[in-house]
Amino acid sequence: MTSKNKPADSVTVNKRAHFDYILSDELTVGMSLNGQQVRLIRDHHVQLKGSFVTIRNNELWLNNLTLGADTAPNIRLLATKRQILTFEREKVAGSTIVPVKLLGGGRHIKLVIALGKGKKKYDKRETIKKRDIDRGRYN
Repeated sequence: MTSKNKPADSVTVNKRAHFDYILSDELTVGMSLNGQQVRLIRDHHVQLKGSFVTIRNNELWLNNLTLGADTAPNIRLLATKRQILTFEREKVAGSTIVPVKLLGGGRHIKLVIALGKGKKKYDKRETIKKRDIDRGRYN
């Protein structure tokens, strides 16, 4: 299989995002990285937990990404103006932009972001109960 046909491997997944948010529209965006950041991501020294996306000057920015032992500076995300405007409208309506998954198996490193609405405590308890039922813990 050539590198062009190779599916993108998931470097890291933000499991906490699925627990804390009700996720809807997903978008895969590129990232503006330097060489050291790319090396840390490819070596799996990255963590999405606690990171979030903001919109400044009609650009998407990834904040609080943990690379290695340090928190990386804000990273610009690459998306079209139409995609940014769509996410900006949803953000004004009360949604949050959450990084869900980091893809880095091929030549490019991509980030999957999604719109999320925060779950209440009782929603989180329902998620835990449903997961336990699916595992067969309750009969």
